[in-house]
Amino acid sequence: MSRFFSLLFAACYLGLNLHVQASPLGTDTLQLTLPAAEQRFLQYNLALLAQRYNVSGAEAQILQARLWDNPTVFLEQNTYNPQTGKVLDVTRTGNSIVQVQQLFAIAGRRKAATNVARQNALVEQFNFEDLLRTLRFQLRSTFFDLYYKQQSVLVYDKEVNTFQRSVTLYQSQYEKGNIALKEVIRLRAFLFQLRNERQQLLSDIAAQQTDLRTLLRDTTGTYYVPAADPNRLRQLSLASYTEGQLMDSAQVSRADVKARAADLQQQTQNLRLQRALAAPDLTVGYTYDRAGNYIQNYNALTLGIAVPVFNRNQGNIRTAQSQVAVSQAALSQQLLQVQNEVQEAWRLARQTDELYRTTNRETSDFEQLMKGIDESYAKRNLTTLEFLDFYESYKNNLVQLYSLRASRIRAFEQLNYAVGRPLFN
Repeated sequence: MSRFFSLLFAACYLGLNLHVQASPLGTDTLQLTLPAAEQRFLQYNLALLAQRYNVSGAEAQILQARLWDNPTVFLEQNTYNPQTGKVLDVTRTGNSIVQVQQLFAIAGRRKAATNVARQNALVEQFNFEDLLRTLRFQLRSTFFDLYYKQQSVLVYDKEVNTFQRSVTLYQSQYEKGNIALKEVIRLRAFLFQLRNERQQLLSDIAAQQTDLRTLLRDTTGTYYVPAADPNRLRQLSLASYTEGQLMDSAQVSRADVKARAADLQQQTQNLRLQRALAAPDLTVGYTYDRAGNYIQNYNALTLGIAVPVFNRNQGNIRTAQSQVAVSQAALSQQLLQVQNEVQEAWRLARQTDELYRTTNRETSDFEQLMKGIDESYAKRNLTTLEFLDFYESYKNNLVQLYSLRASRIRAFEQLNYAVGRPLFN
């Protein structure tokens, strides 16, 4: 009997150190590095493509604002000449009048309109950069969450495989009358618990696989296995920066702040445009009258201008002034939000990194401990409950370790997002 337990737990320990693939999808499984994911994301993400069209459309409005108004041509032809009896007499005996008019914007209206369009294009460009910042944060966070959750699944795979063999062997020994039924039942219960926890983890992974495929515009249903360099992840450090430096960098780098500043400039330029519109435009024209004036072949220069007696664009000017004040308040609000986001992200990253560095991060210690536990149980120095309690602690320690690593990387990514630049890469 002693030899049986020794062989049993030697097999269990060997099974515990097998590497099990987290995905059962075979050829549909693809190993993915972060640079490759970001490259595909930049090329194919639909939200980014849509915002690029918005930027292109806003830039086209700059060209539109620079264009001159089209000239207007009027033609007047007499329908019937009673002297000659001709209808639509276009000969010298009939009368034809031709007028050409061109509108000239004065008071710098065209320049002001061009500046408004240029600032609007900047707003759209900064909105694109802010969308890129947000989606890249989602991509990188999802990537690393998947990476560590798949590492956790490997822990469950090893234990499930181990205890599945144990249950089979114990069932055989129970049927031979060598052990009690309660030991088989306890092992089965623990195996059921492991499978449930593993399935919940796989459900979380499936949801994140969906998010990742959406970000990468992948319609093939590929199961991605993120690949990362553990050494580079361990070397991430906050030592090179202070909270004040990161806050100053965020106020300069954040695209949403730039967008608010550009919007303020746009509203300022719009105020100038509305004031320019208060000045009337000048219409210059030319008139040719062949036979309907005091002389034949009459030529004249015409000038026209609206007299600003009633409408001096007062309402639009006041509205533009209000929009300037609104944009100023929005910019101040955005700067305050950036400050608070950087402060909170800095605190979280510092706390998580300190916890990570003060925690024993070597999994070999756990495995060495479990080897001793296996040997003790094989010698019947531990009860089944004690043995399962040790295995539960072993599993929890590894899963929590991967969770801590994931939380640490997520905190660094949150800090990158708050600053608006990939300082910790």
